[in-house]
Amino acid sequence: MSITKNIILDHQEIQHKIKRIAYQIYECNIDENEIILAGIEANGFILAKKLKKVLENISDVNPVLCKVTIDKKNPLDSIKTSLTTSEYSNKSIVLIDDVLNSGGTLIYGVKHFLDVPLKQFKTAVLVNRNHKKYPVKADFKGISLSTSLHEHVVVDLTSKVYQAFLK
Repeated sequence: MSITKNIILDHQEIQHKIKRIAYQIYECNIDENEIILAGIEANGFILAKKLKKVLENISDVNPVLCKVTIDKKNPLDSIKTSLTTSEYSNKSIVLIDDVLNSGGTLIYGVKHFLDVPLKQFKTAVLVNRNHKKYPVKADFKGISLSTSLHEHVVVDLTSKVYQAFLK
């Protein structure tokens, strides 16, 4: 039995969504000199790098990348970031992931960053599913999608041709 892919976003649509999210991030941070783009490893960090590139082209704000490592099977384990708390303290942060499923990964990521004072905290996802277990929302989203609980959203940002599809 072969697995069929139902493409929900093709390469061009993903590029458009990334650009639109970057503009929204900039609009919410118009007075900032620096924005921390905290991407959840692995796809969230790849998305953060792509957003950083667009932000550098559309604004004079300095986007700083931060890799966030969360054990998705044990999210209560310690969360690691590539920046120290002093490097993102009193800054504007956008926590980024590819897909918002149950909200578990984002809520634990949010909890980690709230241990220090921040100017502003927002979240961004490429695909927002409507099956959240936790009270977390995406401030910036590429697409909202109602799916069945048995479907899985896969985002591929590593190939030359990006895709988001249902599996």
